[in-house]
Amino acid sequence: MKNIFLKVSYDGTNYCGWQKQNNAVSIQQTLEKAISNITREDTELIASGRTDSGVHALGQVCNFKTSSNIPSQKFAYAINSKLPKDIRVIESKEVDFSFNARFSAKKKTYMYRIYNSEMANPFYYKYSMQVAKKLDMDLMSKNVNMLIGTYDWTSFYTYETNNPKNPVRTIYSADISKNNDMITFEIEGNGFLYNMVRIIVGTLIDIGLHKNERDIKQIIEKKDRLYAGATAKPQGLFLKEVCYQ
Repeated sequence: MKNIFLKVSYDGTNYCGWQKQNNAVSIQQTLEKAISNITREDTELIASGRTDSGVHALGQVCNFKTSSNIPSQKFAYAINSKLPKDIRVIESKEVDFSFNARFSAKKKTYMYRIYNSEMANPFYYKYSMQVAKKLDMDLMSKNVNMLIGTYDWTSFYTYETNNPKNPVRTIYSADISKNNDMITFEIEGNGFLYNMVRIIVGTLIDIGLHKNERDIKQIIEKKDRLYAGATAKPQGLFLKEVCYQ
C-alpha cells in the first residue's frame, strides 16, 4: 500500500462544497470517482479541511491509500484525464504512511477578494464579492493588524454541533491590499473555525463602511457572534495554501 498526497485546485461554483452529500455533487465525490476509475479500488480521500458551496481552492491538500502500481508523480496526470475542467490535481507524490492531510497540517492560508465598485463586473462575480459603496481602506488596514495573535474567536464563527470545544486559534499574519477596484485580504493561521474567515471579512466590510463602531479587538473581546458582521459571500473565498512544516 502507498499513501498518495494530492494538491488540488478547483473552482467551487458548480459544487455543493468539498464534503460528500447525498443530494448534490461535491468536490470530494468527483475526485474519488476519478481516482477509483484509475485504480479500480474504492477510494476514501482525507482533506486538510472542507470548503463550503461556492468556495474555491488554489491549493487544497488531500491524501488516499492505494495498492496501485501507478508511479506517484503520474497520478496527477491520470486523475486529471477523468476530471471536469473546473477541478485539477496540480501535484501528486508518495508520502509517509502516517501522513494525514487534516491532522498533519501546521497552518493554512486563505484569500478573500472584494470587488469594490458601484458597477458589477461579469468576469469577477464568481470569484469575488461586490461591495458597491466605497470602503475605508485605511480603517480596514488598521483593523486587519488587530487580527494577529492567539485569541478566543467565539465572535467569529458559525455555531455547529460538531464545532471544536476550544475556539482558540493563532493568526500568524494578515494583510489587505487594493489594486484598482479589487481588494485582496489574506490571512494565515494554525487553524480556522467554521465560517471564521468569511465572518472576519464581513466584519471588516462593516468597519470599512463605518457601520460598526467597534474595532476588531473589541469584537474579539466580546466573545459573542452578535457583535461581528454578516458572513461574507462564499464566492470570494479561496483556500490558498496548506503547510505541513
